[in-house]
Amino acid sequence: MTEILLVVVGATLVSAAARRAGTPAPVVLVVTGLMISFVPGVPDYDLDPHLVLLVFIPPLVYSDALESSYLNLRANARPIGLLSVGLVLFTMVAVGFVAHAVIPGMPWPVAFVLGAILAPTDAVAAVGIARRLGLPRRIVTLLVAESIVNDATGMAAFRLAVAVALGATTSLLTGVGEFLLVSCGGVVVGLLLAAPVRRLRRWLSDAVAESAVSLVVPFAAYAVAESVHASGVLAVLAAGLYLGHHSTGLSHEARLQEKATWKLTTCLLESVLFALIGLQLRPVLRSLHTTDPIALGWYAAAVLGTVVVARICWIFPATYLPRLLSARIRERDPSPPWQSPALISWAGIRGVVSLAAAFAVPSGMPHRDLLLFLAFSVVLGTLLIQGLTFPLVVRRIGPGEEGQAHKDDLAEAVAQEAAAHAGWARVEELVTAGRDVPPEHVIDRLRQLAEHRRHTAWERVQADAPSERRETPTAAFRRLRREMLAAERRVFIRLCNEGRINHEVLRRVMHDLDLEESALCRE
Repeated sequence: MTEILLVVVGATLVSAAARRAGTPAPVVLVVTGLMISFVPGVPDYDLDPHLVLLVFIPPLVYSDALESSYLNLRANARPIGLLSVGLVLFTMVAVGFVAHAVIPGMPWPVAFVLGAILAPTDAVAAVGIARRLGLPRRIVTLLVAESIVNDATGMAAFRLAVAVALGATTSLLTGVGEFLLVSCGGVVVGLLLAAPVRRLRRWLSDAVAESAVSLVVPFAAYAVAESVHASGVLAVLAAGLYLGHHSTGLSHEARLQEKATWKLTTCLLESVLFALIGLQLRPVLRSLHTTDPIALGWYAAAVLGTVVVARICWIFPATYLPRLLSARIRERDPSPPWQSPALISWAGIRGVVSLAAAFAVPSGMPHRDLLLFLAFSVVLGTLLIQGLTFPLVVRRIGPGEEGQAHKDDLAEAVAQEAAAHAGWARVEELVTAGRDVPPEHVIDRLRQLAEHRRHTAWERVQADAPSERRETPTAAFRRLRREMLAAERRVFIRLCNEGRINHEVLRRVMHDLDLEESALCRE
């Protein structure tokens, strides 16, 4: 127990330091774990595969699904399907063939297990870079959707491949049927569980209780689906997409708290998992001591190259071939410039899902230690090669979406205008009705608030113009109001220290001031 706590605390501190320094936290965590593993006296960490699948995969998939847009997934179903299903299976087969060819004695089923481990991508880093550098929104949408849906596809393929590698006999047709049955069953279980959970959360009307239910959902969906031999990961994905799509029906407190809760949970789990892969490498290398180091390097390079090249070989035909074959697709969705598939091709970073799947390989699997080593090598290789070079590639060939920020601001301003009119019309309706008419100064304050919201959005549109670089009235208001809030905090803290107000009063007023400042920062 002490060892686990040390890993959690250490991984959290290293991740925080890496984020503070602006360096990729996964790379720092893996390297740190690797160095610590060679320190004398550090114990070996042997994780239970079933525990890994249950503890790490469901919350990571669920948190990503909550942040995703069901409408975007539906609007881009064809390219997302080609990336999240077609590319995953293509990568699995390609890696399986190469691993079987270059690694002596590697059975076909075990080679395909390796392919299933390495097929899913983790586009978190790439998406962050793409958004920051202004890539077209569709590229960002495809990367986000791919990294979520392909987790479920990869884990379903991994489950089937492991079963075959451990002795289950099945034909190709039977295997495809089982894959479809497992996948569809997982989606059905997830939706059947999510519908009553949605009603339960609306009935609770308590932010803490709603967040607690949210934390339980991914584990429950995974366990129920696995108990009926369906895909637990797809059940988690379906439940997350459904509940995320209907999150607008929750209270504002529940939405804010749920978002913060899952950000914290994801950060902690990813930090621990990347640290564990570094700590696990020493015992893995020790078990491979009879293997020639040069041969190990060749195996890792061959598999890494296959993962990278397979993605390139799939994405370009998958982008342009459907448009060449179908005039309807060409009319509805014209061919993008070559830079778009090129950038998507270079965003195939592997991450936590591949690591968790590698840990989840049963201990009786032949070549298990070699699979762990190759998974580690590919994850670290893609993080170092593609992750660190992706910003440079984006700057060199990225098809920036000209004026997208201005379009977004303009759309928001129009929406804010309509919302402000609707809000003020509701106030006038209540005042005209004559029930509980508020004082005139309250009505004036509400009118000013509606105008402030409307003016803020339009000022942002005007500020997008190159000639408009001076401070807007709303920006001046935010700056001065934040100074006022800082001064108010100091007074409340002083009064509490002097014993003139108790700590409970301080906490209440500080919470109100924090909420107001948070709104100012958003604006």
